[in-house]
Amino acid sequence: MYGTAQWWLVLCTISNGMDTILAYSQILLAILLTAAVLVQQKGSGLSSTFGGSSMEYSTKRGAEKVFFYATIVLAVLFLIISVFRIS
Repeated sequence: MYGTAQWWLVLCTISNGMDTILAYSQILLAILLTAAVLVQQKGSGLSSTFGGSSMEYSTKRGAEKVFFYATIVLAVLFLIISVFRIS
């Protein structure tokens, strides 16, 4: 059986591994979130890249809509992981 000190060592090892996983996932999410925001800049988004006019209002369709929702999901995941890393 494990003594108190050994259980504490096991818990610290698991905690250190989890902190490492959270740190790397936070870095990855930050890079993906930055890329998603840069792709959908106002006036120079995907619609103007493929020949669409950027001067008129249009609804998000296709890839722009996917990037819009992906940005929201990435931001929420980044926030959740940041809160877990604080505690």
